[in-house]
Amino acid sequence: MGERLFMGAGDSEDCPVIMAHATIYVGFTVPQLLRGASRIFPTHSALVVMRHSDFCYCTVNGTIKSKRKMDHLERTANNFRQEVISQAKVCGITSETETVKRLRLAIANKDFTFKAGQWVDFFIPEVSVVGGFSICSSPGLLEREGILELAVKHTVHPPAHWIHTECTLDSEVALRVGDLHGYQEGKGNGYKMGTVKLYYSAKNTSELLFKKNILGLMNAFPGKITCHFHVTQQSSQICKELQPHVTEGRISEKDLEKHVSKDTLWYICGPPPMIESISKLLSNIGVPRNCVFFEKWW
Repeated sequence: MGERLFMGAGDSEDCPVIMAHATIYVGFTVPQLLRGASRIFPTHSALVVMRHSDFCYCTVNGTIKSKRKMDHLERTANNFRQEVISQAKVCGITSETETVKRLRLAIANKDFTFKAGQWVDFFIPEVSVVGGFSICSSPGLLEREGILELAVKHTVHPPAHWIHTECTLDSEVALRVGDLHGYQEGKGNGYKMGTVKLYYSAKNTSELLFKKNILGLMNAFPGKITCHFHVTQQSSQICKELQPHVTEGRISEKDLEKHVSKDTLWYICGPPPMIESISKLLSNIGVPRNCVFFEKWW
């Protein structure tokens, strides 16, 4: 039975990396990603490095190159999209951190469906720019309650800026589901669970999204799912619940090299400089390029 390792980060200097042998599902929130890994990465290892602000889709073994920043529709023009566009109404807004809001959206169209790892095109009346946000709730929540959730970081990008400054309860938007290649149903029901390790870094513990969910999963799957939180600019005291799991400082080569094996895949999530840095680090410690997967949203 193999091991999975997941790593994540929350400031502009740190981000996530994931390692595992298996089909890749992308665009999860951390709790969904960990649950998904336990189902779809049979008897293999996974290492994930993530930042709290990343809700994106993954590109396999890509090469990062600096280029003009494209908008969401331009960047994903050749990607799969469903035909259904559904109206949705905002039925909940909560602040996950000082910079991230979670939206609860009531979906009007009963034919609207999605699979874990897909994103939505986010259409806002009177805003010409279309947003693209990964879904942070489970398909089960949509099936049970007709609700979909998004977690969106505050930026100057018009859709994200609207969510943080103008969106209110009962605001109406429209959604369309897309993903990288078109979803293919996994065959994970008969697989045994390997192990999952998450390295997750942020400026401070208040910026660690879904930390309670992650701790809950660690308790639910002892020895199967573990998380190492890293904080780079912590100024306040760390709560007792998190203290055993928190390290001050960035995710380092020393942290990762002990997980190198032929049965481990690595998944990286974060902005291009972080992806480039971690990819180079993994190469230096002998991880084959075809075992490294990363997000390429920007």
